[in-house]
Amino acid sequence: MVDIDRLPYRPCVGVMLANRDGLVFVGRRIDSKEGDAWQMPQGGIDPGEDPEETAIRELGEETGIEPEHIEILARAASTYRYDLPEHLAGKLWKGRYRGQEQWWFLARFTGSDDDVNIVTAHPEFNAWQWLEADRLVDLIVPFKRDIYRAVIAEFRDRL
Repeated sequence: MVDIDRLPYRPCVGVMLANRDGLVFVGRRIDSKEGDAWQMPQGGIDPGEDPEETAIRELGEETGIEPEHIEILARAASTYRYDLPEHLAGKLWKGRYRGQEQWWFLARFTGSDDDVNIVTAHPEFNAWQWLEADRLVDLIVPFKRDIYRAVIAEFRDRL
């Protein structure tokens, strides 16, 4: 049996992508066993990769949005961590991590909805929408809600 408390956190970024109207991008995860799970784009940092570079790469990989349609507005003042629930710990990411440590970015989407294409090489979402920030927390899996509340509070005045 794996001692979850001894596992490290997976280095990761998250991106709050806001459109011109201040609405935030969320996608519904294809692989969720937690039901109707939506989330903002996020993903692991590759070795030697800068978190901001990761944010731009992950947006492209998950949403099809090209870098020219993204303007990074802010980086969170600190990282955020979450632990996986017991039934997922030791299973996700080949059992190597207890959860994630995330560097969050606020980015402005400067393109049009036609520039979003979630049918990517390795799709993570099967639907997407623009939402008011205050509605995000209700759609997120419970173990990520505290982070979403904190990220929304930190970036709210810039939306």
